[in-house]
Amino acid sequence: MKSRLTLIIIAANVFVALAGPVRLAAQAAGSGTLPYPSAVTDRAIHLKTPMSPPPVNTVFYDPDFGARMVRVSDETTNPFHLNGYLRTVGSGHSASWSSDTRKFYVMAEGGAPLAFGFNPTTMKITTLPGGTPGRGFALPLRPGPTFSYADPDLIHGTNPKKPLTIISYRFSTSTVSTVLDTTGCGTNPALSSTATSDSDLSSSADDSRFAISEGGRQFGAHMFVIVYDKWKGCRWYNTQTGQIGGAWGASGKATFGGYLIAHAKIAKNGKHVNINVNGDGHYFWDIDTLHVSHCPLHTSLVCGGYGALGNEHWINGLGSPDEMNVGIRAIDDLAHVSPLVWPLVTPYQLGLQLHFSWTNVGPLDQKPVCGSTYLYKEDYSSITQPFEDEVFCIETDLKASTVWRFAHTRASVELSYFHTQPVGSVSQDGHFYLFTSGWDEQVGYGANGTPRSDVWIVNLR
Repeated sequence: MKSRLTLIIIAANVFVALAGPVRLAAQAAGSGTLPYPSAVTDRAIHLKTPMSPPPVNTVFYDPDFGARMVRVSDETTNPFHLNGYLRTVGSGHSASWSSDTRKFYVMAEGGAPLAFGFNPTTMKITTLPGGTPGRGFALPLRPGPTFSYADPDLIHGTNPKKPLTIISYRFSTSTVSTVLDTTGCGTNPALSSTATSDSDLSSSADDSRFAISEGGRQFGAHMFVIVYDKWKGCRWYNTQTGQIGGAWGASGKATFGGYLIAHAKIAKNGKHVNINVNGDGHYFWDIDTLHVSHCPLHTSLVCGGYGALGNEHWINGLGSPDEMNVGIRAIDDLAHVSPLVWPLVTPYQLGLQLHFSWTNVGPLDQKPVCGSTYLYKEDYSSITQPFEDEVFCIETDLKASTVWRFAHTRASVELSYFHTQPVGSVSQDGHFYLFTSGWDEQVGYGANGTPRSDVWIVNLR
């Protein structure tokens, strides 16, 4: 065991820091590396110690797993809604952290992305130039932007006034630059003037390619995947007609068509796009070609739930026989799935929801995939199964099955309010995890009666 500073709760609304043993020694991963040497790696039930939410910008320790944490927001942080909630971006694929881990963004109720500064050593949150102290800097981008993987000073998104235009914002000069007006991509049919885009833009690891879904009037109704290569130009796929065209690559009829898009995410190496379709699983487009693979929702392939896209692989929860049955598969061989968690804990448990983030993936797709879990239930005060209500990372190199466990999320999830789910985003270096939580319903309700949530950071190292 390691002796770490931890929080011991001494009253319902009081907490103090005392020295004491908290974390169990980690089991050696099969790869011979210990990316998280202080994390708990057993598969036992860890009950949740009651605690009140600490103040913003005060570093504390999870009392049950020992990870250092800090609270990002409270009822005063949202400048657009009195007592409004804040949350992380819903897509685990979007990079919420800059590549140097010194900036991150969250979403304010009302849709505005707010950026903050961060000190990775002290875990202190700071105000960026142009921001209001304690309230962050409102980015001039639509919801769901993504930090550059190549330049820590740059973040990409779409224009709030022109949703079909991809733009970038540079923090050091406070300047916005146009990357691409997608109406000039030559789609068939041409993009309508009333069309919008999915604001969850994604980029390849070297910033040379971007992907976005657009063409409809609302989320879930888009029919175009637009891929922009800064050297070659545009390429597009009309998922409704099945037609593919553009300035480069093969043109003609795709192997699949006749569906509309919920989200489209480009792989880190820029070779594939993962297309999520509500109620129909996932499609994977080999961008240079006309080849599209389908991974259906209701088949033995089990392609439902939140997933995580790397360079050549995709990870998702396989469900039965246990919710911690997580699998990895190569994009070019979707039928062959390798389990990441073995053996599964018995008795098997169903109902646990998993959300993944893999922006730390690395070129070989062997960095741990991280995420968070939650249940829809009435009583959030108790823990009844291993991994319930936790922040975790899973070994992906298939040499062993290590699950690193860091903290309880304390999320009180209400089905009608997406922002109460503890969805999160791992930093690009894999050292920090940003997530949403109502802290066991203790952060209260907004002025409009909506349950509040705040944003928290857990140190994984």
